[in-house]
Amino acid sequence: MKKILLLSDTHSFIDSQILKFVKQADEVWHAGDIGDLKVTDTIKELKPLRAVYGNIDTADARLEFPLDNKFTLENVTVWMTHIGGYPNRYNPRIREEIKIKSPKIFISGHSHILKVQFDKKLNLLHLNPGAAGKHGFHQVRTMLRFVIDGDTIKDMEIIELEKRC
Repeated sequence: MKKILLLSDTHSFIDSQILKFVKQADEVWHAGDIGDLKVTDTIKELKPLRAVYGNIDTADARLEFPLDNKFTLENVTVWMTHIGGYPNRYNPRIREEIKIKSPKIFISGHSHILKVQFDKKLNLLHLNPGAAGKHGFHQVRTMLRFVIDGDTIKDMEIIELEKRC
């Protein structure tokens, strides 16, 4: 059993509110637009981290993290990328591959809009944690946390941080 914290779009911002939840997780997943690598370095000092780079990330982030991170945790297959789209509107770059070999969880960031949606056609759970940083149009900073236990995804929780100022 693993407790996962999923965040995205920090845009170089990390604070004690985010770190409080990092400390409670077994693993942290970052779905891109990290910004300054101090964000991921800080997280890695506390917990194991899986991440992808986003469209605002520099060459340093692109050297450290992949565009797509595909892995299996316990018995759950995961595909994390920054710009992935949504059910029925997946990014053309991944559209065909996701139909052929669907993960159990598909994660994207980029939109700054928190979304948890089951894709009935592809039998996968789509997750977008919204934006944990302060840069962007979103009004409330958000993250997701959940548990992976064997082949089960459970205890999905939306974390709302402070309103963005």
